[in-house]
Amino acid sequence: MATEKTARATWEGDLVHGSGHVTSGSGSVDADMTWSARAEDVEGPSPEELIAAAHATCVSMALAAGLTRAGTPPQRLEAEAKTAFEKVGEGFKLTSVRLTIRGAVDGVDEQAFRAAAEDAKENCPVSQALKGNVEISLDASLG
Repeated sequence: MATEKTARATWEGDLVHGSGHVTSGSGSVDADMTWSARAEDVEGPSPEELIAAAHATCVSMALAAGLTRAGTPPQRLEAEAKTAFEKVGEGFKLTSVRLTIRGAVDGVDEQAFRAAAEDAKENCPVSQALKGNVEISLDASLG
């Protein structure tokens, strides 16, 4: 049986001068949105930031699962996802996600950690959803 999650968004006004609000069913997301926060260097949340949060979490969970299956559960994983949202042709597009993962894992060398992180990057559900549309890169290391 599928697990379902819900988010709701409203938008008032035109794209550039309007604003919106997004909430998640669990209450974990409750944020105002503006075009300037999305497309300019202005403070504030954006859909791409929410995707970055989801991707960093998803790849961490996938990596923890893979390392645990291999008998080397992590003590700590820190993941960061940076999205790039840019003008492409006549529109805008999420073009890339740069993942950075640092880990503390006993019994794993650098090469094995990188291989496990690469597998997590390729196979976590968020990566799978973005695959073919968004360039996903990875910088993973112990320490």
